[in-house]
Amino acid sequence: MRRIVVALAATVSGLVLLFSYYTSTNQTRAAPAATAPPAPAGTPEPAGSTGTAGGTYTGSVVQTRYGPVQVRITVSGGRIGAAQAVQVPTDNARDAEINASAVPVLNQEVVSAQSAKIDAVSGATYTSQGYISSLQAAIDAAHLS
Repeated sequence: MRRIVVALAATVSGLVLLFSYYTSTNQTRAAPAATAPPAPAGTPEPAGSTGTAGGTYTGSVVQTRYGPVQVRITVSGGRIGAAQAVQVPTDNARDAEINASAVPVLNQEVVSAQSAKIDAVSGATYTSQGYISSLQAAIDAAHLS
């Protein structure tokens, strides 16, 4: 009986270690800014007004395994009219390919759901999680429920 318990514990420990091992040699770097630096997290940008009447709000930068993710929303009449990813991981061709297809889906989901309660995109789990966290910060800054 003791041998069975030891063998089972060793097997479970080995599986946990195997599945938690990170094999990528990808070095993450911040994506270069194409325009002026984003506004500090949780603050309305100069183009917008405060509160739920309208404006543009930028969420916090969320560091993911593959790089930073940041989201900006445009609010009009207390509703989210548009969402866009300001930063996403683009350190290599694979990251750029994944995010080129995932980000438009996430942006559309936000406008449809009018909240951060959106589904993650399959194949872009880390980007989706970072996107949702940054989105929630932007929604909080806009005082939307």
